[in-house]
Amino acid sequence: MAQFAVIGLGSFGLQVARRLAANGGEVLAVDVARNLVDEAKDVVGRAVIADATEGRALAELGLEAMDAVLVCLGSIESSVLTVLHLRELNARRIVAMAVSQDHAKILNSLGAHRVIYPEMDAAERLANSLSWGNVLDNVPLAPGYSMLEAAAPDEMVGKTLKEAGLGARYGVQVIAVKELVPDRFNLAPRANFVIKDSDILILLGRDQDLERFKRGE
Repeated sequence: MAQFAVIGLGSFGLQVARRLAANGGEVLAVDVARNLVDEAKDVVGRAVIADATEGRALAELGLEAMDAVLVCLGSIESSVLTVLHLRELNARRIVAMAVSQDHAKILNSLGAHRVIYPEMDAAERLANSLSWGNVLDNVPLAPGYSMLEAAAPDEMVGKTLKEAGLGARYGVQVIAVKELVPDRFNLAPRANFVIKDSDILILLGRDQDLERFKRGE
């Protein structure tokens, strides 16, 4: 069973802890506020009151044995000190939440293995869905590459994937189709799969190619 620690139990941290536990992980939740720790006790295996900015307090939690430690602290100072202490403890993987680009630069310089921007990511997804009505989600996978979830464009409805020619036209791949009618998930659909107006296409490709798909160029 994978082991995780979530430090900082605000709305984002608590939701992450809840989901990790629901996915079968063994989760340790940590916060300095008793009321937040008490709330987390109902959704994770273990929740403790501790000040993550104090290296000695972190050292007593056995975080170096965790598969990943998530730092979800809204205070830049607290976040930076916590990541610094985690590096000193040789934590295997540190995932830290940033509230600004400068904050992210500091976290990266300290050695955080991954830095996330919850508010920025949510803003980008909302803007994309408003700008391009058929785009439901956009997930960066690696520099220059993303996965895009989009409703089937009207001009492709009734055509097979081969006829739609997404690969030839845009250079993107349809790696799966979420069918709503009937309700099923079609992984690696065949070229003769007929696209329906209720289908959601999951595409993989370079960012520049996915942008052309969004714009229908």
